[in-house]
Amino acid sequence: MITGYFTHPDCQQHDMGAGHPESPQRLRAINELLEAGGLLHDLQAIHPAPAEKADLSMAHSASSIQLVHDRSPITGIVSLDADTSMNAHSLDAALLAAGAGLAATKAVLEGKINNAFCAVRPPGHHAEHDLPMGFCLFNNIAIAALYALQQDNIERVAILDFDVHHGNGTVDIFANDPRVLVCSSYQHPHYPMRHHDTLAEHLIHCPLEAGSGSREFRHAIEQHWLPALQSHKPDMIFVSAGFDAHRLDPLANLNLVEADYAWVTELIMDQGRSHAQGRLVSMLEGGYHLQALAASVEQHIKTLRGL
Repeated sequence: MITGYFTHPDCQQHDMGAGHPESPQRLRAINELLEAGGLLHDLQAIHPAPAEKADLSMAHSASSIQLVHDRSPITGIVSLDADTSMNAHSLDAALLAAGAGLAATKAVLEGKINNAFCAVRPPGHHAEHDLPMGFCLFNNIAIAALYALQQDNIERVAILDFDVHHGNGTVDIFANDPRVLVCSSYQHPHYPMRHHDTLAEHLIHCPLEAGSGSREFRHAIEQHWLPALQSHKPDMIFVSAGFDAHRLDPLANLNLVEADYAWVTELIMDQGRSHAQGRLVSMLEGGYHLQALAASVEQHIKTLRGL
C-alpha cells in the first residue's frame, strides 16, 4: 500500500493564542512520533498547494469566504467567534489545509497512491456553508468530496466522521445532496448542538452518551454505518479523522483507545475495497491530548498502510 502524507510546515504557523487546544503542537507531536517510529519514511510525503477561491466556493458561500479573507489580520489575533481566531498566518494555513484535501483526492483518483492522510490544520468539519466556526475556517473534507464528484468516474461518495464532536458543517453542506453519505459518531449532548437533528436517509447520526467507550462506539458503527455504506456503495470514501473521543482527551468524555482507531480504520478500508476500489482520503480534525493524538494517528496511518 502506498499512503500519501499531505502536510505543510505553514499549517503550524496558524496560532489562536496561548492555551488554545487547537495548537501548532498538535502537528509537531504527530510528526515527531511518526519520525521516531520510522513510519514517516514509509509514507509518500507531499506538500500541497493552497486552494483557490473557486475551490472553496464548491462548499461555501461567497460571503463566508470573503469574511475569512477580510478578517485575516496583518498582526495580532482576531476572533471570529468565542472558539475560533485568526493570526497573520491562519488564512494561508487554511488554504493549504483545503489544498491538501484536493491534492490527496487527485493523487488517489490518478492511481499515484492508494490512500492518503492529510496532517493539516485548521480542521474543517464544523465550517458550514455560510459560517466558519468551531476552530474551522473552511470545510476541508467537503471541498475534497465535491472535487471528487466533479470527476467522471465518481457518482457517489461517503464522508465518515469519528470525531467526538458532530460534523455539523459537513451535514449542513450536504443536507440536500444524496450523492454524499455522511456518517457521524459523536458525544451527545455536546458541542456544537447544530444539525444533529437534520434528518435525511443519507445522513447517519450516531450519538453516544458521555462515558461511552469501545463497546458502544463499535456497536454504533456496525449497526448504523455498515448498512448505510453497503446500501450507498460509494465510489470514494473520505474520513474526517478526529481523535478527541480518546479517553485522555480534555475536551470531551468518551473513552476510546488507540485500538479503536485501528479497528474503525480497518472497517472503513474494508468497505473501500468492496465498493470504492480502495480509494480513501483521510483528513485530520480534532484531538487535543498531544500524546494520545499522536499515538492514535500512528495507529490510523499504520492501518492505512496495511501494517
